[in-house]
Amino acid sequence: MNRAFPIAVSLSALFLLAYFALASSGLILSFEPGLSAGDISRWCERVGDGIFREPSNALSNLGFMIAGLCMFKALSLGPTNHQQHNTFSGPNKLSVLYAGAAIYLGPGSMLMHGTHTEWGQWADNLSMVMYIIFPWLYNLKEMGRWNSERFLVIYFSIVGLYGYTRWVYGDDLGIGLDLFGLSIGLWIISEALFRFWSPVFRWASGLVGFVVLAMFGTLPSEILSSPNEYWWVALFWLPAVFSPRAPRIKRTYNPWFFLGIGSYITAFTIWLNQWSEMLCNPDSWLQPHAIWHLLSAFSTWCFFKFFRTEKQKEHNV
Repeated sequence: MNRAFPIAVSLSALFLLAYFALASSGLILSFEPGLSAGDISRWCERVGDGIFREPSNALSNLGFMIAGLCMFKALSLGPTNHQQHNTFSGPNKLSVLYAGAAIYLGPGSMLMHGTHTEWGQWADNLSMVMYIIFPWLYNLKEMGRWNSERFLVIYFSIVGLYGYTRWVYGDDLGIGLDLFGLSIGLWIISEALFRFWSPVFRWASGLVGFVVLAMFGTLPSEILSSPNEYWWVALFWLPAVFSPRAPRIKRTYNPWFFLGIGSYITAFTIWLNQWSEMLCNPDSWLQPHAIWHLLSAFSTWCFFKFFRTEKQKEHNV
Protein backbone atom coordinates (compact mmCIF):
# COMPACT_ATOMS: atom_id res chain seq x y z
CA MET A 1 0.00 0.00 0.00
CA ASN A 2 2.96 2.35 0.49
CA ARG A 3 3.42 2.46 -3.30
CA ALA A 4 -0.23 3.32 -3.99
CA PHE A 5 0.47 6.93 -4.93
CA PRO A 6 3.20 6.34 -7.54
CA ILE A 7 1.17 3.44 -8.97
CA ALA A 8 -1.90 5.70 -9.27
CA VAL A 9 0.17 8.39 -11.00
CA SER A 10 1.66 5.84 -13.39
CA LEU A 11 -1.70 4.29 -14.29
CA SER A 12 -3.26 7.71 -14.85
CA ALA A 13 -0.42 8.74 -17.14
CA LEU A 14 -0.60 5.40 -18.95
CA PHE A 15 -4.30 5.88 -19.62
CA LEU A 16 -3.76 9.34 -21.08
CA LEU A 17 -0.90 8.15 -23.25
CA ALA A 18 -2.93 5.18 -24.49
CA TYR A 19 -5.91 7.43 -25.23
CA PHE A 20 -3.84 9.90 -27.22
CA ALA A 21 -2.15 7.10 -29.17
CA LEU A 22 -5.33 5.18 -29.99
CA ALA A 23 -7.40 8.29 -30.70
CA SER A 24 -4.71 9.76 -32.94
CA SER A 25 -4.81 6.58 -35.01
CA GLY A 26 -8.61 6.73 -35.13
CA LEU A 27 -9.01 3.27 -33.60
CA ILE A 28 -11.31 4.30 -30.75
CA LEU A 29 -13.24 7.20 -32.29
CA SER A 30 -16.78 7.18 -33.57
CA PHE A 31 -19.84 9.43 -33.69
CA GLU A 32 -23.05 9.05 -31.77
CA PRO A 33 -25.98 7.98 -33.99
CA GLY A 34 -27.20 10.88 -36.12
CA LEU A 35 -24.18 13.08 -35.39
CA SER A 36 -21.15 14.12 -37.38
CA ALA A 37 -18.38 16.69 -37.03
CA GLY A 38 -19.87 20.16 -36.71
CA ASP A 39 -23.14 19.02 -35.15
CA ILE A 40 -24.09 19.90 -31.57
CA SER A 41 -23.78 17.03 -29.13
CA ARG A 42 -26.47 16.09 -26.63
CA TRP A 43 -24.34 17.85 -24.02
CA CYS A 44 -24.37 21.16 -25.97
CA GLU A 45 -20.75 21.18 -27.12
CA ARG A 46 -20.07 21.19 -30.87
CA VAL A 47 -18.72 17.86 -32.08
CA GLY A 48 -15.17 18.03 -33.37
CA ASP A 49 -13.16 15.84 -35.71
CA GLY A 50 -10.03 15.71 -33.51
CA ILE A 51 -9.04 13.19 -30.87
CA PHE A 52 -11.82 14.47 -28.59
CA ARG A 53 -15.33 14.60 -30.00
CA GLU A 54 -16.22 17.04 -27.21
CA PRO A 55 -12.91 18.69 -26.21
CA SER A 56 -14.06 20.69 -23.18
CA ASN A 57 -16.39 18.02 -21.83
CA ALA A 58 -13.68 15.39 -22.24
CA LEU A 59 -10.71 17.31 -20.81
CA SER A 60 -12.68 18.58 -17.80
CA ASN A 61 -12.59 15.00 -16.54
CA LEU A 62 -8.97 15.58 -15.61
CA GLY A 63 -10.55 17.16 -12.52
CA PHE A 64 -11.56 13.74 -11.23
CA MET A 65 -8.11 12.32 -11.87
CA ILE A 66 -6.43 15.22 -10.10
CA ALA A 67 -8.81 14.95 -7.13
CA GLY A 68 -8.16 11.22 -6.85
CA LEU A 69 -4.40 11.66 -7.09
CA CYS A 70 -4.57 14.28 -4.33
CA MET A 71 -6.36 11.68 -2.21
CA PHE A 72 -3.61 9.14 -2.88
CA LYS A 73 -0.99 11.73 -1.97
CA ALA A 74 -2.79 12.57 1.30
CA LEU A 75 -3.09 8.88 2.13
CA SER A 76 0.60 8.27 1.38
CA LEU A 77 1.51 10.85 4.02
CA GLY A 78 -0.57 9.05 6.67
CA PRO A 79 0.34 6.19 8.98
CA THR A 80 0.65 2.58 7.88
CA ASN A 81 -2.29 0.21 8.21
CA HIS A 82 -1.75 -0.97 11.80
CA GLN A 83 -1.21 2.59 13.05
CA GLN A 84 -4.25 4.22 11.42
CA HIS A 85 -6.79 5.88 13.71
CA ASN A 86 -9.47 5.74 11.02
CA THR A 87 -9.93 4.09 7.63
CA PHE A 88 -9.07 7.22 5.66
CA SER A 89 -6.04 8.39 7.60
CA GLY A 90 -3.66 6.28 5.54
CA PRO A 91 -3.47 3.76 2.70
CA ASN A 92 -5.43 0.52 3.06
CA LYS A 93 -7.75 -1.55 0.91
CA LEU A 94 -10.81 0.66 1.44
CA SER A 95 -9.24 4.11 1.30
CA VAL A 96 -7.31 3.14 -1.84
CA LEU A 97 -10.52 1.80 -3.38
CA TYR A 98 -12.32 5.10 -2.76
CA ALA A 99 -9.49 7.15 -4.22
CA GLY A 100 -9.21 4.78 -7.17
CA ALA A 101 -12.94 5.01 -7.86
CA ALA A 102 -12.68 8.80 -7.80
CA ILE A 103 -9.85 8.70 -10.35
CA TYR A 104 -11.75 6.31 -12.63
CA LEU A 105 -14.63 8.78 -12.89
CA GLY A 106 -12.26 10.75 -15.13
CA PRO A 107 -11.29 8.06 -17.68
CA GLY A 108 -14.82 6.67 -17.71
CA SER A 109 -16.41 9.99 -18.63
CA MET A 110 -13.54 10.96 -20.93
CA LEU A 111 -14.09 7.81 -22.95
CA MET A 112 -17.72 8.74 -23.47
CA HIS A 113 -17.25 12.42 -24.35
CA GLY A 114 -14.01 11.79 -26.20
CA THR A 115 -14.88 8.79 -28.37
CA HIS A 116 -18.69 8.88 -28.79
CA THR A 117 -18.75 5.09 -28.70
CA GLU A 118 -21.28 2.80 -27.02
CA TRP A 119 -18.56 1.16 -24.99
CA GLY A 120 -17.44 4.62 -23.89
CA GLN A 121 -20.93 5.26 -22.54
CA TRP A 122 -20.76 1.91 -20.75
CA ALA A 123 -17.40 2.85 -19.20
CA ASP A 124 -18.85 6.17 -18.05
CA ASN A 125 -21.86 4.56 -16.38
CA LEU A 126 -19.66 1.93 -14.77
CA SER A 127 -17.34 4.56 -13.30
CA MET A 128 -20.29 6.46 -11.81
CA VAL A 129 -21.64 3.32 -10.15
CA MET A 130 -18.21 2.27 -8.90
CA TYR A 131 -17.96 5.57 -7.07
CA ILE A 132 -21.49 6.05 -5.76
CA ILE A 133 -22.01 2.59 -4.26
CA PHE A 134 -18.94 2.98 -2.06
CA PRO A 135 -20.32 5.45 0.51
CA TRP A 136 -23.55 3.60 1.34
CA LEU A 137 -21.83 0.21 1.42
CA TYR A 138 -19.17 1.74 3.66
CA ASN A 139 -21.91 2.88 6.06
CA LEU A 140 -23.50 -0.57 6.03
CA LYS A 141 -20.10 -2.10 6.71
CA GLU A 142 -19.91 -0.28 10.03
CA MET A 143 -23.52 -0.74 11.10
CA GLY A 144 -23.52 -4.36 9.93
CA ARG A 145 -20.09 -5.07 11.47
CA TRP A 146 -18.65 -6.38 8.19
CA ASN A 147 -14.94 -6.93 7.87
CA SER A 148 -13.04 -5.42 4.95
CA GLU A 149 -13.01 -8.68 3.00
CA ARG A 150 -16.79 -8.99 3.12
CA PHE A 151 -17.15 -5.36 2.04
CA LEU A 152 -14.88 -5.92 -0.95
CA VAL A 153 -16.68 -9.10 -2.02
CA ILE A 154 -20.05 -7.30 -1.92
CA TYR A 155 -18.67 -4.20 -3.64
CA PHE A 156 -17.07 -6.03 -6.55
CA SER A 157 -20.03 -8.38 -6.89
CA ILE A 158 -22.32 -5.38 -7.40
CA VAL A 159 -19.85 -3.79 -9.83
CA GLY A 160 -19.50 -7.00 -11.82
CA LEU A 161 -23.24 -7.63 -11.97
CA TYR A 162 -23.92 -4.03 -12.93
CA GLY A 163 -21.23 -4.04 -15.62
CA TYR A 164 -22.70 -7.17 -17.22
CA THR A 165 -26.35 -6.14 -17.06
CA ARG A 166 -25.61 -2.59 -18.24
CA TRP A 167 -23.73 -3.97 -21.25
CA VAL A 168 -26.43 -6.52 -22.15
CA TYR A 169 -29.65 -4.72 -21.20
CA GLY A 170 -28.83 -1.02 -21.30
CA ASP A 171 -29.34 1.87 -18.89
CA ASP A 172 -32.22 0.36 -16.91
CA LEU A 173 -30.52 -3.06 -16.58
CA GLY A 174 -33.61 -4.67 -18.08
CA ILE A 175 -35.62 -4.14 -14.90
CA GLY A 176 -36.30 -0.40 -14.89
CA LEU A 177 -33.56 0.35 -12.36
CA ASP A 178 -31.20 3.34 -12.32
CA LEU A 179 -28.58 2.09 -9.88
CA PHE A 180 -26.70 5.40 -9.83
CA GLY A 181 -29.82 7.40 -8.91
CA LEU A 182 -30.92 4.79 -6.36
CA SER A 183 -27.46 4.85 -4.78
CA ILE A 184 -27.66 8.59 -4.17
CA GLY A 185 -30.80 7.91 -2.13
CA LEU A 186 -29.20 4.95 -0.34
CA TRP A 187 -26.21 7.09 0.61
CA ILE A 188 -28.38 9.80 2.18
CA ILE A 189 -30.59 7.21 3.89
CA SER A 190 -27.62 5.30 5.30
CA GLU A 191 -25.90 8.54 6.33
CA ALA A 192 -29.00 9.66 8.22
CA LEU A 193 -29.13 6.26 9.88
CA PHE A 194 -25.42 6.44 10.65
CA ARG A 195 -25.92 9.79 12.38
CA PHE A 196 -29.23 9.12 14.15
CA TRP A 197 -29.34 5.34 14.59
CA SER A 198 -31.99 4.00 16.96
CA PRO A 199 -34.14 0.86 16.89
CA VAL A 200 -37.13 2.93 15.78
CA PHE A 201 -35.38 5.13 13.24
CA ARG A 202 -33.68 2.07 11.78
CA TRP A 203 -36.98 0.99 10.23
CA ALA A 204 -38.24 4.51 9.56
CA SER A 205 -35.04 5.51 7.72
CA GLY A 206 -36.37 4.33 4.36
CA LEU A 207 -38.76 7.28 4.38
CA VAL A 208 -35.75 9.57 3.97
CA GLY A 209 -35.50 8.26 0.43
CA PHE A 210 -38.80 9.88 -0.48
CA VAL A 211 -37.46 13.22 0.72
CA VAL A 212 -34.42 12.76 -1.53
CA LEU A 213 -36.67 11.90 -4.48
CA ALA A 214 -38.76 15.01 -3.84
CA MET A 215 -35.60 17.15 -3.83
CA PHE A 216 -34.80 15.78 -7.28
CA GLY A 217 -38.33 16.48 -8.54
CA THR A 218 -40.22 13.19 -8.00
CA LEU A 219 -43.11 13.61 -5.55
CA PRO A 220 -44.83 10.80 -3.59
CA SER A 221 -48.02 11.33 -5.60
CA GLU A 222 -46.16 10.43 -8.80
CA ILE A 223 -44.77 7.30 -7.16
CA LEU A 224 -48.18 6.20 -5.94
CA SER A 225 -49.71 6.72 -9.38
CA SER A 226 -47.04 4.55 -11.07
CA PRO A 227 -46.11 1.76 -8.62
CA ASN A 228 -44.80 -0.53 -11.36
CA GLU A 229 -42.37 2.12 -12.57
CA TYR A 230 -41.17 2.98 -9.07
CA TRP A 231 -41.00 -0.55 -7.66
CA TRP A 232 -37.41 0.08 -6.60
CA VAL A 233 -38.42 2.45 -3.76
CA ALA A 234 -38.78 -0.74 -1.70
CA LEU A 235 -34.96 -0.84 -1.79
CA PHE A 236 -34.92 2.29 0.38
CA TRP A 237 -35.13 -0.12 3.31
CA LEU A 238 -31.90 -1.95 2.41
CA PRO A 239 -29.89 0.12 4.93
CA ALA A 240 -32.38 -0.83 7.67
CA VAL A 241 -32.09 -4.53 6.89
CA PHE A 242 -28.29 -4.52 6.95
CA SER A 243 -27.75 -2.08 9.85
CA PRO A 244 -28.70 -3.96 13.03
CA ARG A 245 -26.28 -2.06 15.28
CA ALA A 246 -25.38 1.56 15.90
CA PRO A 247 -22.05 2.76 14.46
CA ARG A 248 -19.05 2.72 16.75
CA ILE A 249 -17.59 5.80 15.09
CA LYS A 250 -18.73 9.37 14.59
CA ARG A 251 -18.06 11.92 11.88
CA THR A 252 -17.86 15.70 11.76
CA TYR A 253 -20.28 16.96 9.11
CA ASN A 254 -19.28 20.60 9.02
CA PRO A 255 -17.73 21.74 6.73
CA TRP A 256 -16.75 18.91 4.38
CA PHE A 257 -19.98 16.94 4.11
CA PHE A 258 -22.06 20.06 3.56
CA LEU A 259 -19.51 21.46 1.10
CA GLY A 260 -19.67 18.20 -0.85
CA ILE A 261 -23.46 18.20 -0.89
CA GLY A 262 -23.59 21.88 -1.85
CA SER A 263 -21.07 21.41 -4.65
CA TYR A 264 -22.97 18.43 -6.05
CA ILE A 265 -26.36 20.16 -5.87
CA THR A 266 -24.86 23.16 -7.68
CA ALA A 267 -23.38 20.83 -10.28
CA PHE A 268 -26.68 19.00 -10.71
CA THR A 269 -28.55 22.29 -11.12
CA ILE A 270 -26.15 23.24 -13.92
CA TRP A 271 -26.59 19.76 -15.43
CA LEU A 272 -30.38 20.19 -15.46
CA ASN A 273 -30.10 23.56 -17.21
CA GLN A 274 -27.17 22.90 -19.53
CA TRP A 275 -29.45 22.90 -22.58
CA SER A 276 -30.88 26.34 -21.78
CA GLU A 277 -30.12 29.29 -24.05
CA MET A 278 -28.36 31.03 -21.18
CA LEU A 279 -25.82 28.24 -20.62
CA CYS A 280 -25.55 26.35 -23.89
CA ASN A 281 -22.91 27.88 -26.16
CA PRO A 282 -21.64 25.07 -28.42
CA ASP A 283 -18.44 26.84 -29.47
CA SER A 284 -17.27 27.99 -26.05
CA TRP A 285 -14.60 26.23 -24.02
CA LEU A 286 -16.65 27.13 -20.92
CA GLN A 287 -19.16 24.33 -21.23
CA PRO A 288 -21.84 23.81 -18.52
CA HIS A 289 -21.28 20.06 -18.65
CA ALA A 290 -17.57 20.63 -18.07
CA ILE A 291 -18.42 22.72 -15.01
CA TRP A 292 -20.61 19.83 -13.82
CA HIS A 293 -17.55 17.59 -14.04
CA LEU A 294 -15.30 19.97 -12.13
CA LEU A 295 -17.79 20.63 -9.35
CA SER A 296 -18.50 16.90 -9.03
CA ALA A 297 -14.76 16.25 -8.80
CA PHE A 298 -14.54 18.78 -5.99
CA SER A 299 -17.38 16.92 -4.25
CA THR A 300 -15.39 13.67 -4.27
CA TRP A 301 -12.54 15.49 -2.52
CA CYS A 302 -14.93 16.99 0.04
CA PHE A 303 -16.36 13.58 0.89
CA PHE A 304 -12.85 12.16 1.19
CA LYS A 305 -12.04 14.86 3.74
CA PHE A 306 -15.36 14.14 5.44
CA PHE A 307 -14.52 10.46 5.90
CA ARG A 308 -11.15 11.44 7.36
CA THR A 309 -12.96 13.08 10.30
CA GLU A 310 -14.04 9.69 11.68
CA LYS A 311 -13.32 9.08 15.36
CA GLN A 312 -14.18 6.30 17.75
CA LYS A 313 -17.10 7.02 20.06
CA GLU A 314 -16.31 7.05 23.74
CA HIS A 315 -18.93 4.39 24.49
CA ASN A 316 -19.33 1.88 21.69
CA VAL A 317 -22.44 -0.26 21.29
